[in-house]
Amino acid sequence: MAFDLTTEESLRLLYEIALGLVRENKPNAVPDFTVRQLAILLTIYLEKPPHTVRGLASKLGVTKPVITRALDALGKSAIVSRRRDEKDRRNVIIQRTVKGSLTVESLGDMVRAKSCDLRDGS
Repeated sequence: MAFDLTTEESLRLLYEIALGLVRENKPNAVPDFTVRQLAILLTIYLEKPPHTVRGLASKLGVTKPVITRALDALGKSAIVSRRRDEKDRRNVIIQRTVKGSLTVESLGDMVRAKSCDLRDGS
């Protein structure tokens, strides 16, 4: 169910999500992402593949080295993986992983729970 939020409620939701991510201390917790890493991650998991370094850089309006650094961090956590495009070896294809899918699902569950708490006045 969709509902309208005031600016203050929107900021409160963002705050509660950020706070939840910082406080989460479980073995399969969502990693402590930068905003840039989170934007890249959600682009990879919410938009139709294939995803390339060049394509992500263009979509997010940043340089390829910026994407590469973020992917290095995401790759260390096994949230995404990379491989060379066999058709065009200049391109690097970004692939989703099982761990990444579970991470994004967990993040979505957190957003949903926090938005329900906000809606219910908790």
